[in-house]
Amino acid sequence: MAEWVNGKVTQVKQWTDGLFSLVVNAPIDPFTAGQFAKLALEIDGERVQRAYSYVNAPDDANLEFYLVTVPEGKLSPRLNQLQPGSDLMVTKEAAGFFVLDEVPDCDTLWMLATGTAIGPYLSILQQGAGLERFNNLVLVHAARFARDLSYLPLMQQLQQRYNGKLRIQTVVSREETPGSLTGRVPALIEDGRLEAAIGLAIDAETSHVMLCGNPQMVRDTQQTLKDQRQMRKHLRRKPGHITSEHYW
Repeated sequence: MAEWVNGKVTQVKQWTDGLFSLVVNAPIDPFTAGQFAKLALEIDGERVQRAYSYVNAPDDANLEFYLVTVPEGKLSPRLNQLQPGSDLMVTKEAAGFFVLDEVPDCDTLWMLATGTAIGPYLSILQQGAGLERFNNLVLVHAARFARDLSYLPLMQQLQQRYNGKLRIQTVVSREETPGSLTGRVPALIEDGRLEAAIGLAIDAETSHVMLCGNPQMVRDTQQTLKDQRQMRKHLRRKPGHITSEHYW
């Protein structure tokens, strides 16, 4: 059984009608960048809970979570109504294996995300530990519309901080936006546009690909990498080139 602690909302960032971030203070145990917690509210006498990844670095006491409101959902519309000072419950101990310790050494680490699944990568990059074993870092955030690229300013700050080691690219699927590629991630890999924009190749010899987000994107991208690049899923007992996490 998970142990729960009481948390207090300190800030709400309302990015769009459907996207928001909660900043929370809570007495949690230490976590590893890339892991997630569960947030919960008591609703009609029932504890309703969902898993959300930490956006903040582990050494930052301001716990940040990036959420999408599911209109018919039980929890997310209620979370979107919270204000600074509101209470909620947080699991004391984080969970998940979408962490750098599970990623083998390689020349280029590709971090691909759709929607709110950008969170784990922002935690990893803000912390910075363990990234020295990669020569190149690539962060790709895909969304439907440009307005959904909530953390682009932070991505740009991180790009400056890493002084040429980190390359960033945004992808928008439902409109054309300056600076962003247009389309879906699997197709952009298949036709080479993503690599052309970044200036690096995705291949089994030099690359490891982390995939986080929409399960369809994860499945389709894995299949493209398998068929085109002879890359396979990474397992502890059988090392490979792809680490993935479905984000709902």
